[in-house]
Amino acid sequence: IGVREALSRLEHHAGPVLYAEPIYVVHAFDTIPNDALYNTLYGMDQIRAPQAWDEHQGDQEFVIAVIDTGIDYNHPDLVDNIWTNPGEIAGNGQDDDGNGYVDDVHGYDFYSYEPDPMDSNGHGTHCGGTIGGVGDNGVGVAGVNWRCRLVGAQFLSSGGSGSTQGAIDAVQYCVANCFKVSNNSWGGGGYTQGLFDAIENAGDLCGHVFVAAAGNGGYNGASYPAAYTCSNILSVAATDSNEQLASFSQYSATEVDLGAPGVDVNSTTPGNNYSYYSGTSMATPHVAGGVGLVYSVMGNSSAEEIIEIITSTVRPISALQGITVTGGVLN
Repeated sequence: IGVREALSRLEHHAGPVLYAEPIYVVHAFDTIPNDALYNTLYGMDQIRAPQAWDEHQGDQEFVIAVIDTGIDYNHPDLVDNIWTNPGEIAGNGQDDDGNGYVDDVHGYDFYSYEPDPMDSNGHGTHCGGTIGGVGDNGVGVAGVNWRCRLVGAQFLSSGGSGSTQGAIDAVQYCVANCFKVSNNSWGGGGYTQGLFDAIENAGDLCGHVFVAAAGNGGYNGASYPAAYTCSNILSVAATDSNEQLASFSQYSATEVDLGAPGVDVNSTTPGNNYSYYSGTSMATPHVAGGVGLVYSVMGNSSAEEIIEIITSTVRPISALQGITVTGGVLN
């Protein structure tokens, strides 16, 4: 019989029943993964990731694009979370899935315009580990999403530079495949209508959230693309382990939405390595990971609805009051 009926019968039982109550299912609070380097990831505690992991650790089929220097898709701490295009046959020189890109098995390189986004710099792989390093696998780090799909949309060279045309093409690649989140730990140059339109169209066409680094110049104001006014952009400043604004981080009460840990962040680098990097580049993947975690639960929400969830639930800190839109860090 059901629990309610059992309780009712026992409550009215003529025998010596002191009380009747349900047996509840309970869970450990603050789910901590067993990854060997997890204790170096102070940022996960600052963004309250363990509390989120009590409820959800990610969706293995939710795709997050790393628009950067590429990604080491063979890294042992990433390989199980790397996107593999289900409609593409590797190396046959054909666009098997008809998305306009030949042999894009794990993404595409819009710097060299060829289908291999392997990272020879390290920057993109580092971002990828914070977003979606495989969690609770006993080794390395854990990303904000223990489970997801990471795709390399490369447009930066091994030296770390690229063109706005490459960036536009990378964003359009996200639209062609309906990837709903991208991490953009890069910036500079002047305003371009083409990049603005590409980002805005991505939001309109597939609900894409474009998470962008505010910049490392240490001054008031965000760099492009974080400074664009597209409604589907989240602009991110960097904080340190003491929850102070990083000395290098750009900030703005109107152009920078929120902060996230970005100083001495440990994450994956090419060749089965791990390294500490600092920058708004490192803060941004914490937020992109958070967006992915929320979006994979919320399903068919719009980009603006997901951004509203992120910005309305920040954890206020004094260091960001008055110098960012929300005055808080990712929560």
